[in-house]
Amino acid sequence: MSSLDLLLVLRYRKAVTYGFHVLLGALEEHETATSYEVVFGDTPESTAAAITSGLSRAKRVVVLWSFYSPDAEALAAELATIKETAPGALHIAGGVHATAEPVQTLDAGWDVAAIGEGETTLLKLVDAGGDPTGVTGLAYRDDTGKVVKTGRPERLPLDTFRGFSLRWHRFNALEITRGCAFSCRFCQTPFMFSARFRHRSVDNVRWHVEQMRERGLRDVRFITPTALSYGSQDESPNLDAVEELLATCKEAIGPNGRVFFGSFPSEIRPEHVTREALRVVKKYCSNNNIIVGAQSGSDRVLDAAKRGHGVEEVIHAARLGVEEGFRINVDMIFGMPGEDPADVEASLKLVTDLAALGARIHAHTFMPLPGTPWRDAAPGDVDPETIRAVDRLSQQGALYGHWQKQREHAQRLAAAAEAYPRPGRSRSLLPIRPTTY
Repeated sequence: MSSLDLLLVLRYRKAVTYGFHVLLGALEEHETATSYEVVFGDTPESTAAAITSGLSRAKRVVVLWSFYSPDAEALAAELATIKETAPGALHIAGGVHATAEPVQTLDAGWDVAAIGEGETTLLKLVDAGGDPTGVTGLAYRDDTGKVVKTGRPERLPLDTFRGFSLRWHRFNALEITRGCAFSCRFCQTPFMFSARFRHRSVDNVRWHVEQMRERGLRDVRFITPTALSYGSQDESPNLDAVEELLATCKEAIGPNGRVFFGSFPSEIRPEHVTREALRVVKKYCSNNNIIVGAQSGSDRVLDAAKRGHGVEEVIHAARLGVEEGFRINVDMIFGMPGEDPADVEASLKLVTDLAALGARIHAHTFMPLPGTPWRDAAPGDVDPETIRAVDRLSQQGALYGHWQKQREHAQRLAAAAEAYPRPGRSRSLLPIRPTTY
């Protein structure tokens, strides 16, 4: 006889722990009549073993997966192996890729795709004993093979759920803002979480930081798409709100703790960088580096990408940051849609100028990510001359990043987009400049 109603197995990978910690934070406060346990599958082998063991003591075994779009193909292969080795579980994929491409996710082998924010969906799924039928926020195939979509779950204030898990002792950088008002055309964030900001309150953040301190954790970091937008509801920064947040965190973590802001895993928009803002960060925080999102050295490309700033703001931000004693890391994307040789030359000039200022370049290759307006764009292509120039900067220590591997990801994502066309979407992204002779 089964001792449990439900066994939840998390395919627990280092790259996606944060999303699982948030789900567990919501689950640990939830009262339910369902008897359940949570198991962490750190490897494909341990995941399969947990399924096999779980089927002997639970009425239903549900495996939760979360992944980003570039990882989808590799994890689909892993899923197939686990299903063959340990059949009988229900496999649910969540995260931004499953949200943007639910049918593609189902066709890749997952039984269910979770769409949108996962907290309320997971709680309802647990209440239902792991039966996905009718649970809001899911997509699955019925007995006839037809795809059933149950609608997006409600978007709730961030304070509704914990940002990490005390019960399962799983901690992470704290999400202080969800959604993004800027809606850059290459970014998945605003299209999964909406193009508006939802901020965690200062009091709620303080509670989390105090919990960390009680457990001997020293470092406070934040997850946010644009750090200096904390407390704002529009495109302008709210420095008073930022200072209140940082002062509160510094006090709550105590004299032996450290606060990091505007560094990994978040960044600062270049037009938000002012001397006053940098001094606020310096006053309360321990990081000596800041990440600035630039993406291109061409104003034409930046405008097409809906970035909301130009090249001049990037240079100004880097110069100010260096003057205030910070090491500036600048995100750049090569192979942006519609680039022509003049745009590429402008980007190479920008990275060279930034390196001369003392900044480091975090290089990326454009990937046509599902769920974005540029989902159907051609994959990022970097010409040999640009590769040589970027390699030289890398050898000098002025540039780093996984841009070469992202070129391969981009090809796979573009092929998947072609296999699952979205009628009516235009691949025309930038007007072609007339050739001059």
